[in-house]
Amino acid sequence: MNETEHFHVDEVSSSYWRVTFDNGPVNLLDPDSVEQLAELVGRMENDPDLTVAVFRSEKPGYFMAHWDFASDSARVLGMQPGPTGLNPYVDNFVRLSRLPLATISEIRGRTRGAGSEFVLATDIRFASEQATLGQFEIGVGTVPGGGPMARLGRLVGRGRALEILLGGDDIPAALAADYGYVNRLVPDAQIEEFTDAFARRIASFEKVAVTGIKQLVDMATLPDDEEFARGLAAYFATAGRPENRPFIRMLFDKGLQQPDGIETDLGTAIGRLRLRA
Repeated sequence: MNETEHFHVDEVSSSYWRVTFDNGPVNLLDPDSVEQLAELVGRMENDPDLTVAVFRSEKPGYFMAHWDFASDSARVLGMQPGPTGLNPYVDNFVRLSRLPLATISEIRGRTRGAGSEFVLATDIRFASEQATLGQFEIGVGTVPGGGPMARLGRLVGRGRALEILLGGDDIPAALAADYGYVNRLVPDAQIEEFTDAFARRIASFEKVAVTGIKQLVDMATLPDDEEFARGLAAYFATAGRPENRPFIRMLFDKGLQQPDGIETDLGTAIGRLRLRA
């Protein structure tokens, strides 16, 4: 297996794939992830038999931490539009949501920022008590770019969406389940078996029925593409501003993007640091 491959696909059967994300010690999304996810989504779109896919991580404590702050965001800005006409970062998430199959996130660790945006683009989210979600971007002076403004209000309601996005705090799995941010809380010792059994159940059904049901649910619930375009434009307009660089450097000094540094309680820690500033 290619060690630079971020999405490792286990084809359990012709109708069921398990996809494990693996990129660095805390599973960061970066420009390579964007390109590789585009390829993976394309494979899924064109597979006539694939009916369900589970996204997971084997990185202790981390599902997808967030976007890599040390990566070249200009590379993403310069990418050619994807099939939807949107920048590939959000094109991936829009197409992931609309895949003609069921997608499930098995969340066992920290899933913030871009990681949260990824799981929000999947159809079903199961979380163990070890999961933490959140959109902390406001704490670093940025509007989130991957569509949580478009998706969260439809999932949890306007007030709770604003609580999550404007508070920028860590959301523990139990509260995320209460809010509807995830479908349900499953004990960590059972979540892999539970998710696998649920996926196998869907895989046993005829794809034409799965696809038909999903298309009709999508018609009633998915945001328009323009909502994602506006969100990403706001991200590019606010990310990387010179006035925020000292704060980002301070976060790196405190262990940003390291497993045992500030990453362990990132959203909460950023809020405390902002209050002291």
